[in-house]
Amino acid sequence: MKESLVKPVYFVALFLSMLVTGVFWGTWFTLTRSIETFSPAEFIHIGQTIISNVAVPMRVIMPAAIVFTMISAWLYPMKRSVGFYFNIAANILIIVTLLITLLVLVPIDNQIRSWTVSTIPPQFTSLRDTWQSFHSLRTVTSLTSFASLALSVILSPSRRSSGT
Repeated sequence: MKESLVKPVYFVALFLSMLVTGVFWGTWFTLTRSIETFSPAEFIHIGQTIISNVAVPMRVIMPAAIVFTMISAWLYPMKRSVGFYFNIAANILIIVTLLITLLVLVPIDNQIRSWTVSTIPPQFTSLRDTWQSFHSLRTVTSLTSFASLALSVILSPSRRSSGT
């Protein structure tokens, strides 16, 4: 029974991890790299739009990715292998990604959500720069988590022994 779950769990873990990473990479690639060029009004509008688009779906997708990544470690066939250690790294990195999100970025997002052009705080650029730095860090941890999980699946002994 346990062996029959391995491939479907790997697939779901990789798929969810890809979705999480895609959201963070996409935001970094399209917004964060040039965020300082936006006027306060543009920053508020774009920020509020992105927050409203991703807040609810990510409350489901990210915890599900973490759960399936953890299950993939639990089901990993050889616990003392390089692939298993990549899986553990993926687990640690996705949790770090979540902590960056919850402890740093969500509080900033909650502030941005209530801003208007007339109520934007004077320290807005400092807060924006903090958001930018931590978003970049979160993107790196997410990408590295996904890569580690993918390597874990590629190196899984059950994949090689089954001929797939």
